[in-house]
Amino acid sequence: MAGAVSRRPKRPISAPSQASAPDESSEEIVRGSRASQHGKKVSRGKAAADWMSMLVTLLFATWLIFRYQTEILPSPLSEKAAGVRGFSEERAYRHVAALSSLGPHPIRSDALGHAIQYVIDQVTEVRDTANSEVEVEVDYFHARPGATQLTGGLFKGKSLVYSGLKHVVVRLHPKYEDSALENAILISSHIDTVITAPGAGDCSSCVGVLLELVRALSHWGQGFKHSIIFLFNTGEEEGLIGAHSFMTQHPWRGTIRAAVDLEASGIGGKHWLFQGGPDAWLIETYAKVAKWPATMMLAQDIFHSGLVKSATDFQIFREIAGLTGLDFAYMENSAVYHTKNDNLGLLRPGSLQHSGDNMLPFLREVATSSELASRNMTYPTGFSNMDVVYWDILGWYMVTYSQGFAKLLHHSIIFQLIILQVSAISLSGISSLVAACLALLTIYFTWCFAIGFALVVAILIPSIASSAVPFLASPWLVIPLYCVPATIGALIGHHFGHMLLVWYLCHVDEEENKAQSKSDQVASVEGLVEKVPQTVFWEAERWLFKAAIMQWLLLLGVATWAKAGSSYLALAWVIGPTMAYGLLEESWRFAGVAGERNDSMFMYGNYGLDTCVLAPLCSPFRRASICSRSTRSCSINSIDSCYSQHFPCLYCRSRSRHQCCSCY
Repeated sequence: MAGAVSRRPKRPISAPSQASAPDESSEEIVRGSRASQHGKKVSRGKAAADWMSMLVTLLFATWLIFRYQTEILPSPLSEKAAGVRGFSEERAYRHVAALSSLGPHPIRSDALGHAIQYVIDQVTEVRDTANSEVEVEVDYFHARPGATQLTGGLFKGKSLVYSGLKHVVVRLHPKYEDSALENAILISSHIDTVITAPGAGDCSSCVGVLLELVRALSHWGQGFKHSIIFLFNTGEEEGLIGAHSFMTQHPWRGTIRAAVDLEASGIGGKHWLFQGGPDAWLIETYAKVAKWPATMMLAQDIFHSGLVKSATDFQIFREIAGLTGLDFAYMENSAVYHTKNDNLGLLRPGSLQHSGDNMLPFLREVATSSELASRNMTYPTGFSNMDVVYWDILGWYMVTYSQGFAKLLHHSIIFQLIILQVSAISLSGISSLVAACLALLTIYFTWCFAIGFALVVAILIPSIASSAVPFLASPWLVIPLYCVPATIGALIGHHFGHMLLVWYLCHVDEEENKAQSKSDQVASVEGLVEKVPQTVFWEAERWLFKAAIMQWLLLLGVATWAKAGSSYLALAWVIGPTMAYGLLEESWRFAGVAGERNDSMFMYGNYGLDTCVLAPLCSPFRRASICSRSTRSCSINSIDSCYSQHFPCLYCRSRSRHQCCSCY
């Protein structure tokens, strides 16, 4: 990956040529050079068209990936299509409509009482219509007064006192299997809303999913080895007090081995897994059976860093009970979160089906697995112990592995690339070190100008717009408001850094030309090809490419040190460009463009990308050979002389003159 500024080997002093008119080969060189210049002008239009087609392809591919990753939802199923044992969005949607029609129902409001009664009526109906071999227990739990004191997250160091909380708790298990009561998995959501919102998204949509899951699983429970506890709690919006009262007071809490929380920070879209762990088994089980996996590891890192001032009941399950678990959230239409616009009209078809299609097989798998019994409540509390890395591929497949494996892999890659880069630069001299520093400085300028321009826009928007964050209501506004200024700033910063790098490489090139001219006695044809500018620009681009890889390598190191699960994103940006660079170097090597390199160092760019002045006149067979020199200042004016001095023997690969080679 590393590279070096081109270093030319000294040529032996050749005998001065006799004073005579230019021979035929020199005239052929001139004609070939003029033809090459004409070809360059003609090819500019084609190059522009190629770049445009590449840009269009890139934009289309980006849109396609974004659509598959975030927007495509499964088709909602009707009651008839889902059947008795399947998940039906039609049934779940009716629950969401009924709850959101009550308007805002915060804690201690009459509307909340009506919402609780609706949930009780629905689970009672499920109990009466369940499979005859499935026991559905319904508990209307009144919590005693208590207080929370959390050690992390949004409510760190705060004491919240509560009383009069009421929850609906449902336990589902095989009727004739007493051992199933010893271990349970908890799945929870909250009924209450903030005082300003009807709560169609936060969190009536989650309650609707839970009610439909209770109904569907009541026809599967006869084969379960463990029980499933459904918690419809109140008080989440007041500081997670509902989950706290349940986990500290309810008699069933001691049987819980894992917990799942359903949340929303918007309404509709995919139900994203954005927190999970610390035990890998639960995440691996979800990855194995989820029909439409949707994960957001970056959100977990941001959430745990404290940058997002929010919290979910998952914090109670992790910090107070020490449980392993999963946390899901709807994140579409986040602009209406906790506002009066959180209404049913924004719930996109397929959103509830997406959650149900994933959760139904997951809960069935956990309830029938013997592994749940080995889970316990002794996991280290706090978010720093999340030891699982997970991510999905376009919502089709989910990848999971441990932080330990990620750390080992990342350290190995970082160590190898640093060793290769430092070794290549140390072998190439101070000029390569300076060029590398200037390339990194260009990257630094690019980021500084991009962020600076975006910050200026962010500062100006509150004074000229009615909202400081207009992009929340219209996400596409991010492009003109922030992406365009950031791109302009990045181009300006890149231009300044690129000028410095090109200036330095030109300076190195001039110094080498002066040193070379002292030892060369063969007259060169000046101005045949504009070699120096083209070569310098190519070399500058190569250094910038390698500097870009180094920036991602630096980010990978920092993310690994911080135990960020999303460090796999930086890893992809290190491995992909590095492999592409190696393949390009390999193609240049075999095409005879970059000059012959040492086998152990060719892929790190120890020579510049040079173009032989005789290339237009060389036969394709000879061009396919590998030149033995960096030919930027090649002054050999005869094809035969060039071939005999620069190219190896086609048979024994000897560097001897052809007339001295034993093969001839």
